[in-house]
Amino acid sequence: MARSLPGVNDVALAAGVSSATVDRVLHRRPGVRPATVQRVLKAAAELQYLPQSELYAALAPPPMQLLFVLPDRSGRFLRMLGESVRFLKAHWSPLNVNCRVAFVQSFDPDALATALRRRGRDCNGVVFMALEHPVVREAVSWLADHGVPTVTVVSDLSNSPRAAYVGLDNRAAGRTAGYLIARFVGPARRAKVAMIAGSLSYRAHEEREAGFLHLFAEQYPHMEVVGLREGYDDERTNYRQTRALLERHPDLAAIYNIGSGAEGIGRGLKESGQDRKVVFIGHGLTPDTRALLIDGTMDAVITQSPQTTIMNCVRIFINLREGRDLLLGIESTRSQVIFRENLP
Repeated sequence: MARSLPGVNDVALAAGVSSATVDRVLHRRPGVRPATVQRVLKAAAELQYLPQSELYAALAPPPMQLLFVLPDRSGRFLRMLGESVRFLKAHWSPLNVNCRVAFVQSFDPDALATALRRRGRDCNGVVFMALEHPVVREAVSWLADHGVPTVTVVSDLSNSPRAAYVGLDNRAAGRTAGYLIARFVGPARRAKVAMIAGSLSYRAHEEREAGFLHLFAEQYPHMEVVGLREGYDDERTNYRQTRALLERHPDLAAIYNIGSGAEGIGRGLKESGQDRKVVFIGHGLTPDTRALLIDGTMDAVITQSPQTTIMNCVRIFINLREGRDLLLGIESTRSQVIFRENLP
């Protein structure tokens, strides 16, 4: 008579636990001590309850769950970041990592803080574009207290326990934009220059503005910066801001777009017949800014690789998981200046 195959009760008896505990271990549900998990798996292996491949799967740690929280209305470059998380999905499996994206209302610190607390507590790590606000800092501190590390991307958060920042040196980016404008306009020429930001509640935008202004104060004091307007990365708002600037300053020589929404500025320049007269520098190589470079409306775009940015974020969490130095193998984010003649 053939010997009957072992069952859950046999595994439970051999491991000295309940059948419910065996079921929980084999289905990889939480709530079982690591030593008990190992005892159950050892009993299952000795009784040949599961094929070896399934036992290996059960022994493997569950995938690390990472969440990317990005603003929902902050331009195409950030949407490209979100798309890169999905496009690179095949790269995560060998690393035992699962990544997903959540979009939150732009420029709303309460919405961001709520998303970090509610959605981040069930993850092993969170990547997010920070708003400089006390409620966001509190949410990051709360996650840190609950063992969930965070990484800021594109825009950093001051005085917070975030693990790392992945993005440009934004002060240097602002200085680069100022230098480019001065060279395009003519460094000896007295000229008026304007800035349009997404929102200065982003530390990145504030630092770009500071770098831009400092360069002009140091090297081109004869150039007049005629003010800063916030466009909230919205195409229509940036269009209205551009038209207002051109009406108030018909001799405007250049515009630095600190955030997104470049297509609105481009439309304002074209409709005013100023697209070949006003120097236009911005950030983020996207289909929109690419088209503006090609038709000559934009003169240069300062950008970074969205794929490299995402990969660096994931590598930081892998380093944390493996107990390695946080920035091992992480290259500092490099800015690229793209002109029409060197479009990739």
